[in-house]
Amino acid sequence: MAKLISKTYGEALFELSVEENKSDIFLEEIAQLRQILKENEDFYQLMTHPKIMKEEKLEVIGNVLDGRVQPELVGFFKLIIQKDRYREIDEILQYFLDRIKEFKGIGVAYVKTPIPLDFNQQKAVEDRLLATTGYRKMEMHYDVEPALIGGMVIRIGDRVVDSSVQSKLNELEKQLMKIQLS
Repeated sequence: MAKLISKTYGEALFELSVEENKSDIFLEEIAQLRQILKENEDFYQLMTHPKIMKEEKLEVIGNVLDGRVQPELVGFFKLIIQKDRYREIDEILQYFLDRIKEFKGIGVAYVKTPIPLDFNQQKAVEDRLLATTGYRKMEMHYDVEPALIGGMVIRIGDRVVDSSVQSKLNELEKQLMKIQLS
């Protein structure tokens, strides 16, 4: 149910951003808003508290967002409050961000390596991903995971390329376990 809600509202927000020709502005403001909301758990508690009236919540949203973000986003947040969907706000905003990045040709890649990559290595990975995918730009996230031993694991959406030594050793172990000794 939550996935359907996030898709419905996230898609509506996406369509509004395209229709109003404000996709770049919405992308930037929503990314910042999402980060701020994650850092302020008290605000989430306030917006989801059952004993606080909707009118008060709407007033708070107006006071916090008016003049700081696009008027359409203020209206969107008010709609979320009116429809009692604030509990799903993070998923809704994430759906929007994923959808707008897809629309703009921005890929999001998560790269794990056993040691940190220097700038040139990171650039080479990014260039290779741009050359082998249909994306025009890549948003890169690097993480160090020493257990990989060597190689790297790259995840873009639901696609994973695992060229780590750890996975090759695991595969070798599986093959050796299949061999029956006579």
